[in-house]
Amino acid sequence: MKKQKGISYKTKVWMIVLLLPITITIYILAIIGWQQLVKIPVVQEWAEIINSSTAKLDVPTEYIELYKKAEDNYGVPWTLLAAHHRIETRFSTMDPLLSPAGAEGHLQFMPCTFVGWSHPSCGGLGKGDIPEKDKISPAIIEQYGGYGVDANNDGKADPYDLEDAIFSAANYLAASGAADGEIEKAVFNYNHSEKYVEDVLHFYHLYESQVKNLQAAAYSSQ
Repeated sequence: MKKQKGISYKTKVWMIVLLLPITITIYILAIIGWQQLVKIPVVQEWAEIINSSTAKLDVPTEYIELYKKAEDNYGVPWTLLAAHHRIETRFSTMDPLLSPAGAEGHLQFMPCTFVGWSHPSCGGLGKGDIPEKDKISPAIIEQYGGYGVDANNDGKADPYDLEDAIFSAANYLAASGAADGEIEKAVFNYNHSEKYVEDVLHFYHLYESQVKNLQAAAYSSQ
């Protein structure tokens, strides 16, 4: 009985050469197909559910208690406060906590928003010319209708104090409608940028989804 000859080396090389363009084409088409597929809303929802169910809550645990205390006081979802904190200063890791436009502190308040737009120096973008001692004075803030809050009762409403900053952001968002469910409107009022709104809402929905999945997992394990 004759032994069958295997495929020759040259034949193998030619097969690889011929199949390589086909393989590359299929790979490219698969990428393009997935890019188009993920634009479909239902697929986006599935992907988000899968991602959020396998991910841990993407919020520093040491801040969650402060967000929740602010939620209790102002009715603003703590996950929204976390999303603002993430976008504004990457959870206070930005250095310095001062923007080129003059926004200050952990949640990036313009001085006129923090102290009050009725302050005689306020106008334009809201940097104003407010004395430093007045910027943190609860009495001055009350006089000019600002949103700064002395959350820890130390006699100062300081945007560079994390607790004060979070409560002040909650105060401002609540006044802008977030406590009544008008989340998008409130976020836009915080920063008049559609991109900003999109970014904050992305993390807000992500955190909401992660929290629900963690709660569901905890419930199912009981």
